[in-house]
Formats: sequence, C-alpha cells, structure tokens
Amino acid sequence: MSIADRLRTLLGQGVPEVPGSPLPGPSAVTPIDRRARKRVNARRGTSVLIIDDSKTIVVALRRMLETAGYVVSEAYDGATGLDIVRRRRPDLIFLDIVMPGMNGFAVLRALRRDLATQSVPVIMVSGNEHATEQFFGSGIPADDFMKKPFSRLEVFARIEHLLDEHQVPQRRKATVAESPPSAVGRAS
Repeated sequence: MSIADRLRTLLGQGVPEVPGSPLPGPSAVTPIDRRARKRVNARRGTSVLIIDDSKTIVVALRRMLETAGYVVSEAYDGATGLDIVRRRRPDLIFLDIVMPGMNGFAVLRALRRDLATQSVPVIMVSGNEHATEQFFGSGIPADDFMKKPFSRLEVFARIEHLLDEHQVPQRRKATVAESPPSAVGRAS
C-alpha cells in the first residue's frame, strides 16, 4: 500500500481493498469526501488584502483566493498594509502577527481605531507559538485566527465562517476568546 493510500486511510477517506494489507479498506473505513459538501464562497470579486512579510505565504494565499474569484492585494509590512486599506478598503484582511517594524497587533489596533476601517473583518495568521498564545490571551478584536501552516480547506472555512446571507465577509459578533471554528467537515 502506498504512502498516499495510508494517509487517505488515516484521514478517513478510504482506500481500495488490498488483499493481505494490514490497513483496512473501504469496508472498514467510512469514506468522507470533503468535495461532496458544497463550499459557500464569498461573492465573486470580493477584495482581500494579505499583509504578511513571508513571500511564500502571500503567494500561496493569493493563488488559493484568486482561483476562487477573489481580487487580491498584498503588502509585506504593516505600514504599507495600512496605507492600502485606507486607499481602497478591502472586504477582508489576512494579517500576520509577527512582522518586522509594525507587527500585526499594532496594525489591527490602528484598523479598529479608524472609523473608516474598523468594520473590515480581519483573520489573524501566525506560525509563532508565542504570538498565538498572545493573540488568544489579549482580547484583540480580530474576527478569526489561523495558524501556519494552513490548508486550502482551512482558508475557505475561515472565510465561510465570516460570510453574511449575501456572501459578504462581516465582522464577527462573538468574542475573540472563543476557540476558532473547526475546519473538519468544511469544504476545500
């Protein structure tokens, strides 16, 4: 059995029955096909700003979002990100916490203090364990949090969690202290 088949089995996606295999086939594992669930996307043309100092993260997120019809802008530091937000207000922001110069917490505080930008939903992103703990303990008014590395499944689950009935991202009413939604069972 290949490594890919073993991973599918571990993820509950089933594999073809292989005689003599130590791993169960579809008869023992209930297949879960994430593609069977219809993903709810934001309306086509939704504008997203990615503020992250990692070119790899920016490129990966941009590709995911553009293939789904989003219009993506990018900034590699907090000050540039704030300038872009003020010039052309995006519908949603992905904001890295750990950046040189102005970090994500400072950017978010500036966004929330400005009447023109305080209603823009923000998904904070970090791979830094200390920044993650700081985020959940700080009461910072972000709308969601996503830990690096992330999957396409998680990105779209986070966006879907913020959509209103018109498929437009909106600020969450719930508190920041609540745990982020699970991407399990969400669409890719």
